[in-house]
Amino acid sequence: MKSPNSAAVLGALVADSATLGLHWLYDPARIAEIEAAGGLVFLHPDAGNYAGSKGYFAHGGKSPGDSSSYGEACLLMLKHLAKHGEFNRPEYQAEYRAHFGPGGAFVGYIDSPTRQTLRTLLWLEPAEFPAASGADDDQHPSLAALPPLVATHTGTLEELLGRIEEAVRVTNNNALAVAAAHCSAAALFEVLQGTPIDQALAKALPFAGSALRPLLEEALALPTLDCIAAAQHFGMSCHVAEGLPIVFHIAQHASDYGHAIESNIRAGGDSCGRSIVLGSLVAAHSAIKNDYGFPIPLSWLARYGKLTAAADALAAL
Repeated sequence: MKSPNSAAVLGALVADSATLGLHWLYDPARIAEIEAAGGLVFLHPDAGNYAGSKGYFAHGGKSPGDSSSYGEACLLMLKHLAKHGEFNRPEYQAEYRAHFGPGGAFVGYIDSPTRQTLRTLLWLEPAEFPAASGADDDQHPSLAALPPLVATHTGTLEELLGRIEEAVRVTNNNALAVAAAHCSAAALFEVLQGTPIDQALAKALPFAGSALRPLLEEALALPTLDCIAAAQHFGMSCHVAEGLPIVFHIAQHASDYGHAIESNIRAGGDSCGRSIVLGSLVAAHSAIKNDYGFPIPLSWLARYGKLTAAADALAAL
Protein backbone atom coordinates (compact mmCIF):
# COMPACT_ATOMS: atom_id res chain seq x y z
CA MET A 1 0.00 0.00 0.00
CA LYS A 2 1.32 3.47 -0.89
CA SER A 3 2.40 5.60 2.07
CA PRO A 4 -0.44 8.17 1.74
CA ASN A 5 -2.96 5.32 1.82
CA SER A 6 -1.35 3.87 4.94
CA ALA A 7 -1.24 7.36 6.43
CA ALA A 8 -4.96 7.75 5.75
CA VAL A 9 -5.74 4.67 7.84
CA LEU A 10 -3.25 5.31 10.64
CA GLY A 11 -4.27 8.97 10.66
CA ALA A 12 -7.81 7.96 11.52
CA LEU A 13 -6.83 5.40 14.17
CA VAL A 14 -4.29 7.61 15.94
CA ALA A 15 -6.62 10.64 15.85
CA ASP A 16 -9.38 8.69 17.58
CA SER A 17 -7.02 7.39 20.25
CA ALA A 18 -5.44 10.81 20.83
CA THR A 19 -8.90 12.33 21.29
CA LEU A 20 -10.41 9.78 23.67
CA GLY A 21 -9.51 11.53 26.93
CA LEU A 22 -11.83 14.50 26.35
CA HIS A 23 -14.45 12.82 24.17
CA TRP A 24 -18.02 14.06 24.71
CA LEU A 25 -16.98 17.05 26.82
CA TYR A 26 -19.24 19.81 25.50
CA ASP A 27 -17.49 22.70 27.20
CA PRO A 28 -14.73 24.44 25.19
CA ALA A 29 -13.86 26.68 28.12
CA ARG A 30 -13.26 23.65 30.34
CA ILE A 31 -11.23 22.01 27.58
CA ALA A 32 -9.07 25.14 27.40
CA GLU A 33 -8.44 24.91 31.15
CA ILE A 34 -7.42 21.27 30.83
CA GLU A 35 -5.13 22.05 27.92
CA ALA A 36 -3.41 24.81 29.88
CA ALA A 37 -2.85 22.43 32.78
CA GLY A 38 -1.64 19.35 30.90
CA GLY A 39 -2.23 19.32 27.16
CA LEU A 40 -4.93 17.82 24.94
CA VAL A 41 -3.88 14.51 23.43
CA PHE A 42 -3.68 11.01 24.92
CA LEU A 43 -5.07 12.19 28.25
CA HIS A 44 -6.25 9.65 30.79
CA PRO A 45 -10.06 9.56 30.72
CA ASP A 46 -10.99 11.22 34.02
CA ALA A 47 -14.53 11.82 35.26
CA GLY A 48 -13.22 14.80 37.20
CA ASN A 49 -12.62 16.69 33.99
CA TYR A 50 -16.36 16.55 33.31
CA ALA A 51 -17.52 17.62 36.79
CA GLY A 52 -19.62 20.76 36.65
CA SER A 53 -19.49 20.87 32.84
CA LYS A 54 -21.83 19.80 30.08
CA GLY A 55 -20.72 16.42 28.84
CA TYR A 56 -21.00 12.67 29.11
CA PHE A 57 -18.17 10.62 30.60
CA ALA A 58 -18.29 7.30 28.77
CA HIS A 59 -14.77 5.92 28.97
CA GLY A 60 -14.15 4.99 32.57
CA GLY A 61 -11.70 2.09 32.75
CA LYS A 62 -9.93 3.06 29.54
CA SER A 63 -6.32 4.26 29.42
CA PRO A 64 -4.29 6.58 27.19
CA GLY A 65 -3.74 4.86 23.87
CA ASP A 66 -7.09 3.06 23.89
CA SER A 67 -9.70 3.58 21.19
CA SER A 68 -13.32 4.62 21.20
CA SER A 69 -15.89 2.43 19.48
CA TYR A 70 -15.24 4.47 16.32
CA GLY A 71 -11.58 3.55 16.31
CA GLU A 72 -12.43 -0.07 17.07
CA ALA A 73 -14.76 -0.19 14.06
CA CYS A 74 -12.11 1.37 11.84
CA LEU A 75 -9.53 -1.22 12.92
CA LEU A 76 -12.07 -4.03 12.55
CA MET A 77 -12.67 -3.02 8.93
CA LEU A 78 -8.91 -2.84 8.30
CA LYS A 79 -8.47 -6.38 9.67
CA HIS A 80 -11.46 -7.56 7.62
CA LEU A 81 -9.94 -6.26 4.39
CA ALA A 82 -6.55 -7.74 5.25
CA LYS A 83 -8.17 -11.13 5.81
CA HIS A 84 -10.58 -11.24 2.87
CA GLY A 85 -8.91 -8.96 0.33
CA GLU A 86 -12.12 -7.05 -0.30
CA PHE A 87 -15.31 -6.12 1.52
CA ASN A 88 -17.51 -9.15 2.16
CA ARG A 89 -20.72 -8.02 3.84
CA PRO A 90 -21.88 -11.28 5.54
CA GLU A 91 -18.36 -11.98 6.81
CA TYR A 92 -18.03 -8.42 8.08
CA GLN A 93 -21.41 -8.62 9.82
CA ALA A 94 -20.29 -11.84 11.52
CA GLU A 95 -17.01 -10.22 12.59
CA TYR A 96 -18.82 -7.09 13.77
CA ARG A 97 -21.24 -9.15 15.86
CA ALA A 98 -18.40 -11.19 17.35
CA HIS A 99 -16.30 -8.12 18.19
CA PHE A 100 -18.95 -5.78 19.63
CA GLY A 101 -21.48 -8.34 20.85
CA PRO A 102 -21.63 -10.20 24.17
CA GLY A 103 -18.33 -11.90 24.96
CA GLY A 104 -16.54 -10.00 22.22
CA ALA A 105 -13.18 -8.29 22.46
CA PHE A 106 -14.64 -4.80 22.68
CA VAL A 107 -15.09 -3.43 26.19
CA GLY A 108 -16.57 0.03 26.38
CA TYR A 109 -19.50 2.26 25.59
CA ILE A 110 -21.95 0.95 22.98
CA ASP A 111 -23.74 3.77 21.17
CA SER A 112 -27.30 3.63 19.88
CA PRO A 113 -26.70 2.60 16.24
CA THR A 114 -24.22 -0.08 17.32
CA ARG A 115 -26.67 -1.40 19.90
CA GLN A 116 -29.52 -1.52 17.38
CA THR A 117 -27.30 -3.22 14.78
CA LEU A 118 -26.34 -5.88 17.29
CA ARG A 119 -30.01 -6.50 18.09
CA THR A 120 -30.55 -7.31 14.43
CA LEU A 121 -27.49 -9.54 14.09
CA LEU A 122 -27.32 -11.40 17.39
CA TRP A 123 -30.12 -13.88 16.80
CA LEU A 124 -29.42 -14.67 13.15
CA GLU A 125 -27.19 -17.14 11.43
CA PRO A 126 -24.73 -15.53 8.95
CA ALA A 127 -26.73 -16.91 6.04
CA GLU A 128 -29.72 -14.96 7.34
CA PHE A 129 -27.95 -11.61 7.76
CA PRO A 130 -29.96 -8.86 6.04
CA ALA A 131 -28.27 -6.62 3.50
CA ALA A 132 -28.98 -3.58 5.67
CA SER A 133 -28.64 -4.53 9.32
CA GLY A 134 -28.11 -1.01 10.61
CA ALA A 135 -30.28 1.40 12.53
CA ASP A 136 -32.21 4.21 10.87
CA ASP A 137 -29.69 6.60 12.40
CA ASP A 138 -27.49 9.38 11.01
CA GLN A 139 -24.74 9.42 13.64
CA HIS A 140 -20.96 9.15 13.23
CA PRO A 141 -20.63 5.34 13.37
CA SER A 142 -21.64 5.55 9.71
CA LEU A 143 -18.20 7.03 8.94
CA ALA A 144 -16.05 4.92 11.24
CA ALA A 145 -15.09 2.15 8.79
CA LEU A 146 -14.59 4.47 5.83
CA PRO A 147 -10.78 5.09 5.73
CA PRO A 148 -9.69 1.47 5.14
CA LEU A 149 -12.35 1.03 2.48
CA VAL A 150 -11.16 4.09 0.55
CA ALA A 151 -7.44 3.50 1.11
CA THR A 152 -7.59 -0.06 -0.27
CA HIS A 153 -9.84 0.73 -3.25
CA THR A 154 -8.25 0.42 -6.68
CA GLY A 155 -11.23 1.04 -8.97
CA THR A 156 -13.31 4.04 -9.95
CA LEU A 157 -15.00 6.49 -7.61
CA GLU A 158 -18.41 5.20 -8.71
CA GLU A 159 -17.41 1.65 -7.76
CA LEU A 160 -16.11 2.91 -4.42
CA LEU A 161 -19.37 4.68 -3.58
CA GLY A 162 -21.32 1.47 -4.09
CA ARG A 163 -18.95 -0.34 -1.77
CA ILE A 164 -19.24 2.46 0.79
CA GLU A 165 -23.03 2.40 0.81
CA GLU A 166 -23.13 -1.35 1.38
CA ALA A 167 -20.74 -1.03 4.32
CA VAL A 168 -22.49 1.99 5.84
CA ARG A 169 -25.88 0.29 5.83
CA VAL A 170 -24.43 -2.48 7.98
CA THR A 171 -24.60 -0.05 10.92
CA ASN A 172 -26.55 2.98 9.66
CA ASN A 173 -29.43 2.24 7.30
CA ASN A 174 -30.14 5.92 6.76
CA ALA A 175 -30.02 8.16 3.69
CA LEU A 176 -28.27 11.10 5.36
CA ALA A 177 -25.63 8.79 6.82
CA VAL A 178 -24.99 7.33 3.37
CA ALA A 179 -24.75 10.80 1.83
CA ALA A 180 -22.22 11.89 4.47
CA ALA A 181 -20.18 8.74 3.85
CA HIS A 182 -20.29 9.23 0.08
CA CYS A 183 -19.11 12.82 0.42
CA SER A 184 -16.35 11.89 2.89
CA ALA A 185 -15.21 8.99 0.73
CA ALA A 186 -15.15 11.16 -2.39
CA ALA A 187 -13.02 13.76 -0.60
CA LEU A 188 -10.52 11.16 0.64
CA PHE A 189 -10.47 9.46 -2.78
CA GLU A 190 -9.54 12.79 -4.39
CA VAL A 191 -6.86 13.52 -1.80
CA LEU A 192 -5.29 10.12 -2.44
CA GLN A 193 -5.25 10.92 -6.16
CA GLY A 194 -3.10 13.97 -5.34
CA THR A 195 -5.81 16.62 -5.43
CA PRO A 196 -5.06 19.51 -3.02
CA ILE A 197 -7.29 19.25 0.00
CA ASP A 198 -9.29 22.42 -0.59
CA GLN A 199 -10.11 21.26 -4.11
CA ALA A 200 -10.84 17.72 -2.93
CA LEU A 201 -13.36 18.99 -0.39
CA ALA A 202 -15.05 21.14 -3.01
CA LYS A 203 -15.17 18.29 -5.54
CA ALA A 204 -16.86 16.07 -2.93
CA LEU A 205 -19.79 18.46 -2.41
CA PRO A 206 -22.02 17.04 -5.17
CA PHE A 207 -22.09 13.72 -3.30
CA ALA A 208 -23.38 15.28 -0.06
CA GLY A 209 -27.06 15.49 -0.96
CA SER A 210 -29.48 18.38 -0.64
CA ALA A 211 -29.61 18.45 3.17
CA LEU A 212 -25.89 18.27 3.89
CA ARG A 213 -24.36 20.17 0.98
CA PRO A 214 -25.42 23.70 2.04
CA LEU A 215 -23.91 23.14 5.49
CA LEU A 216 -20.62 21.98 4.00
CA GLU A 217 -20.56 24.92 1.59
CA GLU A 218 -21.10 27.25 4.52
CA ALA A 219 -18.27 25.60 6.44
CA LEU A 220 -15.88 25.86 3.49
CA ALA A 221 -16.73 29.55 3.11
CA LEU A 222 -15.37 30.38 6.58
CA PRO A 223 -12.16 32.33 5.83
CA THR A 224 -10.01 31.32 8.82
CA LEU A 225 -9.84 28.45 11.27
CA ASP A 226 -12.09 28.92 14.29
CA CYS A 227 -12.98 25.44 15.47
CA ILE A 228 -14.91 26.59 18.55
CA ALA A 229 -17.09 29.06 16.65
CA ALA A 230 -17.72 26.44 13.95
CA ALA A 231 -18.75 23.87 16.55
CA GLN A 232 -21.05 26.30 18.30
CA HIS A 233 -22.64 27.20 14.97
CA PHE A 234 -23.04 23.77 13.40
CA GLY A 235 -23.37 21.74 16.62
CA MET A 236 -21.11 19.41 18.58
CA SER A 237 -23.19 16.25 18.78
CA CYS A 238 -22.91 12.86 17.10
CA HIS A 239 -25.00 13.59 14.00
CA VAL A 240 -23.21 13.84 10.66
CA ALA A 241 -24.93 17.12 9.75
CA GLU A 242 -23.21 18.67 12.78
CA GLY A 243 -19.88 16.86 12.67
CA LEU A 244 -18.98 16.81 8.98
CA PRO A 245 -19.09 20.60 8.48
CA ILE A 246 -16.60 20.95 11.35
CA VAL A 247 -14.39 18.28 9.75
CA PHE A 248 -14.40 20.13 6.43
CA HIS A 249 -13.70 23.46 8.14
CA ILE A 250 -10.71 22.17 10.08
CA ALA A 251 -9.35 20.07 7.20
CA GLN A 252 -9.37 23.10 4.90
CA HIS A 253 -7.46 25.39 7.27
CA ALA A 254 -5.27 23.28 9.59
CA SER A 255 -1.55 23.66 9.00
CA ASP A 256 -0.71 20.00 9.67
CA TYR A 257 -1.99 16.77 11.18
CA GLY A 258 -1.30 17.66 14.81
CA HIS A 259 -2.90 21.08 14.42
CA ALA A 260 -6.02 19.51 12.92
CA ILE A 261 -6.48 16.90 15.65
CA GLU A 262 -5.89 19.37 18.48
CA SER A 263 -8.32 21.84 16.89
CA ASN A 264 -10.94 19.11 16.71
CA ILE A 265 -10.50 18.33 20.41
CA ARG A 266 -10.81 22.02 21.30
CA ALA A 267 -14.15 22.13 19.47
CA GLY A 268 -15.63 19.70 22.02
CA GLY A 269 -18.56 17.30 21.79
CA ASP A 270 -18.26 14.17 19.69
CA SER A 271 -14.63 14.78 18.87
CA CYS A 272 -13.82 11.09 18.43
CA GLY A 273 -16.63 10.70 15.92
CA ARG A 274 -15.26 13.57 13.84
CA SER A 275 -11.64 12.44 14.23
CA ILE A 276 -11.93 9.41 11.93
CA VAL A 277 -12.60 11.31 8.70
CA LEU A 278 -10.58 14.36 9.76
CA GLY A 279 -7.50 12.37 10.71
CA SER A 280 -7.68 10.36 7.53
CA LEU A 281 -8.04 13.38 5.23
CA VAL A 282 -5.32 15.47 6.81
CA ALA A 283 -2.82 12.61 7.18
CA ALA A 284 -3.20 11.58 3.54
CA HIS A 285 -2.94 15.18 2.32
CA SER A 286 0.10 15.90 4.50
CA ALA A 287 1.86 12.72 3.35
CA ILE A 288 1.55 13.77 -0.29
CA LYS A 289 2.28 17.47 0.30
CA ASN A 290 5.46 16.63 2.21
CA ASP A 291 6.90 14.39 -0.52
CA TYR A 292 5.46 11.22 1.01
CA GLY A 293 6.90 11.97 4.43
CA PHE A 294 5.09 10.49 7.40
CA PRO A 295 2.69 13.12 8.78
CA ILE A 296 1.77 11.70 12.20
CA PRO A 297 4.03 12.75 15.10
CA LEU A 298 6.05 9.69 16.04
CA SER A 299 5.40 10.32 19.73
CA TRP A 300 1.67 10.08 18.99
CA LEU A 301 2.06 6.97 16.87
CA ALA A 302 4.02 5.24 19.63
CA ARG A 303 1.22 5.92 22.12
CA TYR A 304 -1.51 4.34 20.01
CA GLY A 305 -2.26 1.11 21.83
CA LYS A 306 -3.08 -1.10 18.83
CA LEU A 307 -0.28 -0.03 16.53
CA THR A 308 1.06 -3.57 16.12
CA ALA A 309 -2.35 -4.94 15.06
CA ALA A 310 -2.85 -2.05 12.62
CA ALA A 311 0.65 -2.39 11.18
CA ASP A 312 0.23 -6.15 10.70
CA ALA A 313 -3.07 -5.61 8.87
CA LEU A 314 -1.59 -2.91 6.64
CA ALA A 315 1.33 -5.19 5.82
CA ALA A 316 -1.08 -7.93 4.76
CA LEU A 317 -2.85 -5.75 2.18
